[in-house]
Amino acid sequence: MKSFLFFLFLWVGCIVYGQTTYKIEGFSSQYRAELHIEKGYEDQVFKKGRLLVFDGQTQELLIELPSEEFTVHLKSTGTVKTNIIEWPYGEQSVLFYEDLNFDGRKDLALMDGQHSCYHGPSFQVYLVSDQGLRHNKAFSRLAQEYCGMFQIDHENKSIYTTTKNGCCWHQFSTFKVVDNTPVPVSVVEEDAMHFPFLTTTLTEWPNGKKQTSIYKTIDLQQEDVQSRLSFTLAKSGKELLLYTLEDEVLYYLLLQPNGAIEFAYPAAGSEAEIDFMWNTQGNSLGFTNQGAHYEIYETRKGYRLHKIGVRVRVNGKRYHLKGDVKTVKGSLEALRQLNLSNVGKE
Repeated sequence: MKSFLFFLFLWVGCIVYGQTTYKIEGFSSQYRAELHIEKGYEDQVFKKGRLLVFDGQTQELLIELPSEEFTVHLKSTGTVKTNIIEWPYGEQSVLFYEDLNFDGRKDLALMDGQHSCYHGPSFQVYLVSDQGLRHNKAFSRLAQEYCGMFQIDHENKSIYTTTKNGCCWHQFSTFKVVDNTPVPVSVVEEDAMHFPFLTTTLTEWPNGKKQTSIYKTIDLQQEDVQSRLSFTLAKSGKELLLYTLEDEVLYYLLLQPNGAIEFAYPAAGSEAEIDFMWNTQGNSLGFTNQGAHYEIYETRKGYRLHKIGVRVRVNGKRYHLKGDVKTVKGSLEALRQLNLSNVGKE
C-alpha cells in the first residue's frame, strides 16, 4: 500500500512539474479557466497543452480540451488575455466569452489547434443552455472550415466568416441564427485568378430559395493595365472601354452602368495575330466578332472632339450607338500612335 501511494504521488508530481499553468480569470463570474502548457513549449510558436474550464462556484471541471498547437501570447504575470480577435488573419485568443447565438447569454469558444484555413486557429463552440454548457457542432464548424474565429455582429444579429485560396480567391459569408443554428443568407466569392478581371459570384436565399448571380469587372488600377479610350453611350448609359495589357495587346469592353462586363473582345486565350484593324480612310478602329462588325469612330472640328460612337453591322442591319462626348477619356488619335501587336491597318 505504501509503495502504491509513493508511485501515485510521484506520478502526480511529474504532471505538475511537467507543465506551466496560466490562469484565465476575470472573463466571467460563472466560469474560470486555466491553460496548461507542457514544459519546453512556453517559447514555441505552437504550444502543446490543455485548456480547462471550471465552474466558478463549485470548481467542477466542465471542459478539458487538449491541443498540440495553441497559439497564445503568454504574459509574464502568468495570465492569458481573452476575447482578442484581429479578424481574419491576426492574433486570436484561446478563449472567447461572448453571446454567439444572440439569445442574451454568453457562450464559450475554445481554441483546439490550427485546423482552419492556411493552418490558422480553430475553435470548439459551447453554447449555454438550461442544462449548462453544450458543445455545438454547427457553430464549431464555422470556426473550423473558414479562417479563424467567426465575427459577431450583435447590432444586426449576423455572423461573418471568410476563407481564401491563394492570393486571388476569397469567400465572404453572412449567417443568421435560425432555431439555434447558423444558416447562410449571403455568400460572396471573389475570383481574381484571370487577370485583369474580377469575377464576383453572389449566392443568396431570399424566402429560402437559392439565387445565384455572377458578374465580372475589370481592375484598371492593376499594373500593366492601361485605359486608352473610354466613353459612355448616350442612350443606354453603358461604357465602352479600349485598354491595353503591357502596352502590347489591345482589348475592347462594353460595361454595364454598374461596372459589370457585358461584352469582351477578344476573349481571354483566344487572341488572334490581328484582332483589330485601323481604317485608313477615316479615324476609326474596327473588329469582327461572330458575324457582327464593330467600328469605333471619332470626328473632330479642328482640335475639338465633335462626335464619337460605335457603328455596328450585323445580319444586313446597321446600328449607330452614339457616345456622349462629355464623358470621353483618351482618344483614337492617341491610340493610333501605339505599336500594338494585335492591331493592323487596312
